[in-house]
Amino acid sequence: MLKSRVGNTSVSLNMITHRILNIHRTIILSVVVYGCETLSLTMREECRIRVFENRVLSTIFGSKRDEIRGEWRKIHNEELNNLYSTL
Repeated sequence: MLKSRVGNTSVSLNMITHRILNIHRTIILSVVVYGCETLSLTMREECRIRVFENRVLSTIFGSKRDEIRGEWRKIHNEELNNLYSTL
């Protein structure tokens, strides 16, 4: 398991990612969709919100090392959704 040093405390990166996702769910997502429950969104607006959320999630989760090629690559949207739903 990867660990990061924060001060004198060793904190797992998985715990940090979990906390960042909680912030994303409670603050960022609520601000983005504020008032949308009374509006009827067009397909374009829904797509733009989905693109924004995928950008935020890809920033949180970062890159992934390809096991076959050994190169770093961006995480695909499907993988982001799987990671987001499991945490």
